[in-house]
Amino acid sequence: QVQLVESGGGFVQAGGSLRLSCAASGRIFSINLMGWYRQAPGDERELVATITNGGTATYVDSVKGRFTVSRDNAKDTVYLQMNSLKPEDTAVYYCHVLHSDGDSEYSYWGQGTQVTVSS
Repeated sequence: QVQLVESGGGFVQAGGSLRLSCAASGRIFSINLMGWYRQAPGDERELVATITNGGTATYVDSVKGRFTVSRDNAKDTVYLQMNSLKPEDTAVYYCHVLHSDGDSEYSYWGQGTQVTVSS
């Protein structure tokens, strides 16, 4: 079982920055993919960014050039640096990991952290 604890959400004015963190703990064997999703009221959850254990990152087009995903494999932690924030970035942000125990792969989610960007 893997637990994810997120931190770093909050309230910021448009153009500002926030940094989200998500630390994994528990019986960790191998975390293959780490990433962030977000869900605004009335919308479906959408993928924001992912990063492989080799450091390859992907982003949804709407955040390219503004957000940076990174990870510290020694700490089993993933980060999301969000710059030039816009009101449309307002959402609950969820950390997600794909964990392998050597036989199977399992999906885990964080509890979510609110990000609110005012205009």
